[in-house]
Amino acid sequence: MVQIPVTLPESLTFEQAIEQTQNLISARLNQEINAQQFAQGVQALVQSENGARGFFVTYLTLENDIADQPDEFLIQALGSSPEIVSELLVKNLVMSTAMGITHRRNQDEVLAQGSDRVQRRTQRLIQRLNLPQIATKAQELFRNAGGEPGHYSEFLDRWGYDAEQKQAMQRILAPWLLSNS
Repeated sequence: MVQIPVTLPESLTFEQAIEQTQNLISARLNQEINAQQFAQGVQALVQSENGARGFFVTYLTLENDIADQPDEFLIQALGSSPEIVSELLVKNLVMSTAMGITHRRNQDEVLAQGSDRVQRRTQRLIQRLNLPQIATKAQELFRNAGGEPGHYSEFLDRWGYDAEQKQAMQRILAPWLLSNS
């Protein structure tokens, strides 16, 4: 029987979170746990930044199509940690967009399609979650990608995104912006 953690240690590492996510996904695919139990495990993971990062890096890049149709249990689990989840979803959206450009520049269509899949999955989660924090974070990242200094400037600089990538980020963020801005 698979044990579903209700809480995880605060000291959970990114690597441990990836392993925990892989175990949850494997148990779900092997029908050892149901959708609600899977979501309980995810909810425990997304309470910490490392847990959420490990979940998203594993879930969004899955080769299996289970990640293409998130159920209501998963959406509720992700919504239990709106600040952490919204931050990571907005970053995943722009990172996958930028990496798609990088892979196409390198003429690696297989990796580019993987980035496109992560982008689509992230968009679907953003749409389904509909968290107000997402619009706020998307607005800030949109401004920073346009050259205005702010919260995401260091993030953009650290990854060395160029003008084309930043413009693509702004295009992909546009649907999620606050409507009154």
